[in-house]
Amino acid sequence: QVQLVESGGGLVQAGGSLRLSCATSGSIFRINTMGWYRQAPGKQRELVAAVSSGGSTNYADSVKGRFTVSRDNAKRALYLQMNSLKPEDTAIYYCNADIVQWYGNAARQYWGQGTQVTVSS
Repeated sequence: QVQLVESGGGLVQAGGSLRLSCATSGSIFRINTMGWYRQAPGKQRELVAAVSSGGSTNYADSVKGRFTVSRDNAKRALYLQMNSLKPEDTAIYYCNADIVQWYGNAARQYWGQGTQVTVSS
């Protein structure tokens, strides 16, 4: 069974930084795109940043220039460096990965349980 586990969330003052990590475990043949999503209270879950297996990245306009997504393919891990944090970045952050478990199988989406990020003003 594949598992994604996030870590690194917490409480930080506006202007501060946090680094989120997402570790994967289980039987994995290949990981395609990995990404970070977030969901604030009363709002829909939204894409924050994603990185393909080849290293191409894309970001939500609201975080461009402040957040950096990266991955370590050898470790099968995903990271999100968040700088210049704002109160509006407060949300639960979720790791997402498009994973092929076994050779010949179709890819499917997996989600972590989420990690809370709170930015105080």
